[in-house]
Amino acid sequence: MTAASARFLDAVRWNADGLVPAIAQDAASGRVLTLAWMNREALARTQESGVVHYWSRSRGTLWQKGEQSGHRQHVREIRIDCDADAVLVMVEQEGGIACHTGHARCFFRRLEDGEWREVEPVAKDPAEIYADGR
Repeated sequence: MTAASARFLDAVRWNADGLVPAIAQDAASGRVLTLAWMNREALARTQESGVVHYWSRSRGTLWQKGEQSGHRQHVREIRIDCDADAVLVMVEQEGGIACHTGHARCFFRRLEDGEWREVEPVAKDPAEIYADGR
């Protein structure tokens, strides 16, 4: 990546940890699939490869969405919000599963009467998706 082509990275308002929240949204349905984090390298690789990459805060490492599960997120469009402190990635979700829990999206619980209730079914058992069973 040349300095000129990397200018878009300088426009992002990275937080103190060098991260920006990244929302993945299904390009066809408009459903929000997940919220994750990106660092400069994750956003650069996402733009270069056309497949979404994130930064794992818990593992402290870069990862490509779907590298273990096969449920890749193919980039259709990348946007930044008005404050330049959040990224929106419009994606085609491979396999129809975005969440490591086996749900179609990470937002499968809804607040009802002061309780978080699962309101969407598990699409596939994580033990069938991941070797470590997650």
